[in-house]
Amino acid sequence: MDYKKLAELLFPEITGKPEDYEAKYPARQLPEGAKVTRLGPSPTGFIHLGNLYGAFVDERLAHQSGGVFYLRIEDTDDKRYVEGAVDIIINSLKFFGINFDEGATMDGDIGEYGNYTQSQRGEIYQCFAKKLVEEGKAYPCFLTEEEISEIRACQEANKCNPGIYCQYAKCRDMSYDEVKASIEAGKPYVIRLRSDGKPAEACDEVKKIQVEDAIRGTLEMPENCQDVVILKTTGIPTYHFAHVVDDHLMRTTHVVRGAEWLPSLPIHVELFEKLGWKMPIYCHTAQLMKLDEEGNKRKLSKRKDPELSLDYYRNQGYHPAAVREYLLTILNSNFEEWRMENPDAPIDEFEFTTEKMSNSGALFDLNKLNDISKDVLLKISAPELYDFLKAWAEEFKPEIMHIFEDREYLEKILDLGRNDKKPRKDLIYAQQIIEFISYFFDDMLKIEDEMPAEVPAEDVKKILDAYLASYDHNDDQSMWFDKIRNIATELGYAAKPKDFKKHPEEYKGHVGHVSTVIRIALMGRAQSPDVWEIQQILGEERTRARIANY
Repeated sequence: MDYKKLAELLFPEITGKPEDYEAKYPARQLPEGAKVTRLGPSPTGFIHLGNLYGAFVDERLAHQSGGVFYLRIEDTDDKRYVEGAVDIIINSLKFFGINFDEGATMDGDIGEYGNYTQSQRGEIYQCFAKKLVEEGKAYPCFLTEEEISEIRACQEANKCNPGIYCQYAKCRDMSYDEVKASIEAGKPYVIRLRSDGKPAEACDEVKKIQVEDAIRGTLEMPENCQDVVILKTTGIPTYHFAHVVDDHLMRTTHVVRGAEWLPSLPIHVELFEKLGWKMPIYCHTAQLMKLDEEGNKRKLSKRKDPELSLDYYRNQGYHPAAVREYLLTILNSNFEEWRMENPDAPIDEFEFTTEKMSNSGALFDLNKLNDISKDVLLKISAPELYDFLKAWAEEFKPEIMHIFEDREYLEKILDLGRNDKKPRKDLIYAQQIIEFISYFFDDMLKIEDEMPAEVPAEDVKKILDAYLASYDHNDDQSMWFDKIRNIATELGYAAKPKDFKKHPEEYKGHVGHVSTVIRIALMGRAQSPDVWEIQQILGEERTRARIANY
């Protein structure tokens, strides 16, 4: 077979040479040890936590080493393409603080190694497919879907591995004339890799390959024996081929991807070998898992788990700093220890390493994210929180924009209890924060709780009337509470909870029950931060009006 002649028959319009592209995309001039990483999402309209998880690894590896982190849009699967999905990807990752040095943007590409969208790199892939055909390492395959189905049925009946290989690769040894006649007859074809591997049923012992994975260490697995498709009938490359070509030309040093790609690794190893290129270092991350209702681990599911989608965190209003902090706890096993030793250090000072990543399932826990969020938000100033909440509300809850009209008032609310010796950790995410502070705004005030059972209905009005009569907005906290204690004792309630506990028969209830009546009249809730502090923020006029109007 004259493979060069075959290549010209298959790719008559491809005039570019591999060396042209090698010159166009030269080795990057970077400091020694600098890593080049990429995120390559598909524009399906669904960007998930796994994308962010991997992006965070990519970003840390590149930026800690003085390297480059770029965004590549992997849109070779045109059936899954969703209009506007690229904008969603870019905006979502930007929101969570993932910043690219180069790659695709909403305003076009940035960087010298583009185009960064695979659907616009067709000639490059076809050039290297042509090279493989010229060298006898790839061939055209005219098998129809029906023929492939028949092969699969035969393999199942004989308990053989499925796929196109060895005797099942019926177009492998077609002559030039047969290929030409098939093309002239209008038969569609794909380009397949001519694998050198042998399956178990075709040899005494399957050859094993070894790959050093930056997370999992030395991986040993059977070599590839499949004649996989590298170009579809449309001339569009498969993921296998496109990512190998792009990672080489864009000079990627580390490929971070999920464990679901491990079975494909032998294919990628063979492609790099066939093309004569050095392989990047692969980093196969653990799958994101969660505990089900029975306490068993299972993979996070797009269908079952709304928290898999990044939209969930944006809609709820999680602060990106909290999400990043939490992701590091599941990415590196030593992060929490470092954080305890460095409670106020910027997160970027933590030295991230692939060696500290789990190679089994990474357990995602929404409750732990909430706990971490409480700690992170405690360190964010009220003015910064105000800006964050306002930006979130503009996008997700425009009906509450009126609460941002008085900035000083809202900042006081956000700071409530946060500067005490034992600061309160009430704030978690925007949606929860708005609900938590809603009682500060008259139009959002709701009576959510019932009066204490220990307080008869007729006493409620007596307590509130007495409170209103004695109320002085200038009282300090001690004077204010002394007045509540006096109201309690005058109406037959114990001045201290412990007195009521010792002699319940002597009292209706205790001072805590009386103060709860006041709390509910003011905030509609039986539980809240310190009532005196709340009143100082509400102001005298609003405080008196609420007590009077209850």
